[in-house]
Amino acid sequence: MRLAALVFAAMVCVAAGATEIEGIKLAKRVQAGAAGPELVLNGAGVRVRLIFKVYVAALYLPAKTDDGEAILRAGLPNRFVLHILRDLSAEQINSSIGDALRETLTPEERQPLDARMARFGAIFDTLREIREGTRITLDYLPPLGTIVSVNADEKDRIAGADFNQALLRVWLGDRPRDPELRKALLGIGTQ
Repeated sequence: MRLAALVFAAMVCVAAGATEIEGIKLAKRVQAGAAGPELVLNGAGVRVRLIFKVYVAALYLPAKTDDGEAILRAGLPNRFVLHILRDLSAEQINSSIGDALRETLTPEERQPLDARMARFGAIFDTLREIREGTRITLDYLPPLGTIVSVNADEKDRIAGADFNQALLRVWLGDRPRDPELRKALLGIGTQ
């Protein structure tokens, strides 16, 4: 019950126009990449695993929408930000991403992404530990691909709309790891 109340409170904060969740201030508008387009905050929420708050996630798009599949199909510029709320190891991050991809993608969808997912995982391997307060930003800018930054330090650029779509599918697809977070990111129930 307490978990549901926390998630609901986080969604109400976004709906009320507040720009703060779990002490994290979220800009209502951002610029993707160094010279990319302006994006608006579509939604944000807290990822809770068991009883632990893991991160605040925020999704920025060219225009607000509550249609996850349309976002995935459109291939438009976007920003997905994770504000880490607790210390995590690289192994925890990589294991979580791997599990999420196995749950949300078929083997046929995963296979062409394997090498790029390995590159993505290697970013976190070099960090060893992701400390509370770390900000992971995924900016998708066609045709550059997904720009992965940690605390505003660009770590890699990974090509392909399919790579960005696979990552976003973890949170926005029809089989998300956290259905309540999906609703918050899409602004469902918060209008």
